[in-house]
Amino acid sequence: QASHPTAIPAATPAGTDASKHPGAVKSPMVGTAYLAPEPGKPVFVNVGDKVTAGQTLLIIEAMKTFNPIKATKAGTVGQVLIDNGQPVEFGQPLMIVE
Repeated sequence: QASHPTAIPAATPAGTDASKHPGAVKSPMVGTAYLAPEPGKPVFVNVGDKVTAGQTLLIIEAMKTFNPIKATKAGTVGQVLIDNGQPVEFGQPLMIVE
């Protein structure tokens, strides 16, 4: 029985509960997420980076328009929940900023 309580939290960050995290940065639109400004360039942020409110975390391409997704608060990037070039849905958690 002791293994069940530890197994549940370990699965939570990758599961649907990530959307309930207070630091979840959610997609405001349907589109394709990019973690870098263009191919071959460094990503906007890495796990462990400190970010400021308003700092660009990634971009989402929707209908040939690139939309910057900005941090809503200052904090540290705890998790990146998507891959570069991944299609995303409205409301999908993209990153966790703690």
